Amino acid sequence: MLKTNWLVLAAASAILIAVPFATAQDSQSSDQPASPAQENGGRHHGAPDPARRTAELTKQLKLTSDQQAKVLEALQSERSQTESLHQDTSLSQQDRRAKMMDIHKTTDSQIRGLLEANQQKKWDEMQAKREQWMQNRHAGPPDAGQQAPPPQ
Repeated sequence: MLKTNWLVLAAASAILIAVPFATAQDSQSSDQPASPAQENGGRHHGAPDPARRTAELTKQLKLTSDQQAKVLEALQSERSQTESLHQDTSLSQQDRRAKMMDIHKTTDSQIRGLLEANQQKKWDEMQAKREQWMQNRHAGPPDAGQQAPPPQ
């Protein structure tokens, strides 16, 4: 009886020790690498890939091939400028953020200038939604300043 209990205990211990190693190895051997958004818990930081962003804008705004080339060029320029800015350690975080916003506004106005009237209208709607999303994102929880009702 004692020998049987000892064997069960040893087997259970071996399983408990082996499980974390098996799951760690399984997650490392996945064929598909995690996307940047998955690695950051669903959030992504930095400018998206210019080619991917151009493809999204082409779909949403129905860009011509000439517009696509110019939008791609503007987005690539924005990305290289922001990467250079990230490397510049002489600026304060506040100055870096202000310059980043200037670069982004310049790129937005360049892209808007490439668009036809109906595309500009759609672009403006997209920008308004983006602004709204940014404000909501930085505002915190909707009832952050309110007290919760007492439990009953």
